[in-house]
Amino acid sequence: MNEFIGREREIRALNEAYAAARSAFIPIYGRRRVGKSELILHWLREKRGVYFLGKKGSAAIQIREFLAEAAVVQNEPLLAMLQTNDWKVAIEAVMDRSKGQKLVLVFDEFQWTAEASPELPSVLQALWDRRFRDRNEVVLILCGSYVGFMEREVLGKKSPLFGRRTAQILLAPFEHREAALFHPSLSVVDKAKIFFLCGGVPLYLRRFSRAASVEMNISTNLLDDLGPLYYEPEFLLREELREVESYYAVLLAMAMGARTAAEIAKQSGIGDRSLQYYFKQLMDLGYVRRRYPLTGEGRPPARYVRYELDDALLRFWFRFIYPNMSFIQQMGGSRALKDRLRPHLDAYFGTCFERLCRQALPILYEQDGVSAAFEIGEYWDKTTQIDVVGVRDDGWTDIAECKWGPVRSWKALEDELEAKVAAYPNRRNATIGRRIFTQVAAPAEVVRSSRVRWHSLQDLYQSAPTTPRVTKKRLRVR
Repeated sequence: MNEFIGREREIRALNEAYAAARSAFIPIYGRRRVGKSELILHWLREKRGVYFLGKKGSAAIQIREFLAEAAVVQNEPLLAMLQTNDWKVAIEAVMDRSKGQKLVLVFDEFQWTAEASPELPSVLQALWDRRFRDRNEVVLILCGSYVGFMEREVLGKKSPLFGRRTAQILLAPFEHREAALFHPSLSVVDKAKIFFLCGGVPLYLRRFSRAASVEMNISTNLLDDLGPLYYEPEFLLREELREVESYYAVLLAMAMGARTAAEIAKQSGIGDRSLQYYFKQLMDLGYVRRRYPLTGEGRPPARYVRYELDDALLRFWFRFIYPNMSFIQQMGGSRALKDRLRPHLDAYFGTCFERLCRQALPILYEQDGVSAAFEIGEYWDKTTQIDVVGVRDDGWTDIAECKWGPVRSWKALEDELEAKVAAYPNRRNATIGRRIFTQVAAPAEVVRSSRVRWHSLQDLYQSAPTTPRVTKKRLRVR
């Protein structure tokens, strides 16, 4: 059995809702494979709960399965024999047999159940307002993987359920220190490389064996058509999207380096108007995000926008696996690793390291006791690319450089950072802090004589994961 790792904050919130003297309504949402169902089922182990997994099927079939599941949990065989095609009748029948005990009612993959029964959100709204809200009767959990759907149809202002939630959980992938808990015996470099490949997605992290090297894991999981992750991106996209070929073209262009809409349109062969539709669907799923150069002066003009693959496995797969599938099938995984992947991996890991450093900066702020709100991102213009920018509300801005490969000259690295500080448009006259992130620690004499704050990869992993503090403004970064 797999060990359950992390999610202490979410479990605490669910326990508090269950122990409260009133009913609770908690939407749980996040991208696929992030562990929403695993979290719910782990938490439900010692509680009375009806767990229903939605699917693409008729309303009648889903109501019948819901009642059958409830009949087993409630030890009420007659529930399974109830003849109804009305969700209100079915849910009230289940709740009426709860014998005065609080019941957990989970609708997982809620988007599929609601697709078959568009009236279901209104049914739940009426039940909440007229029955559940003022009683200590139920913990209602609606769980969904399509982030855009959950934000519109459950949390949005136009939803019948708007304003009724008592809490909400947007389940994000693990940050790098939590992801490292899946492979505690590995070196910090290998932990980082696995994070670069899997992100913080627990299902993928579990596939990487602690007993094998990173390259062996790549061969086993990603370069073998019998491996568990070889077809994973295809499954992900086909589960949620139509016309997947067009999405493939968009994602391949992004993985190969196209960043602006114009570049992606040119490489994918998709017109700008259609491209915006594909961007929206991919952003709703949590696979792509829109980025702007960060200056602390509000959002810049639209011409500066870039698009980025925000999912580590999709980023790697479309960069290395999808373009080389014919080679992999003909020559095998070992040859593909040697000829098609290994010459480019260090450069690829370098760009991933930049994302890791952006994710780590809020943790460093927490360790420093920074109480001001902040945003984390990067900056670019026609001549300058700055890897990490931290804009704080206390009049401070951090400019940082990231170096994954060997450092031939620490002084040259400092000079490069200084050139970028000079090029940064500091129109709000903030105090500029300087940081450099490297794979290996800087020599002690360099650290002592420099006004730069140096951070090694080991520094980014040395502290235990903690519950993040809440700030009034935080940019989700990787």
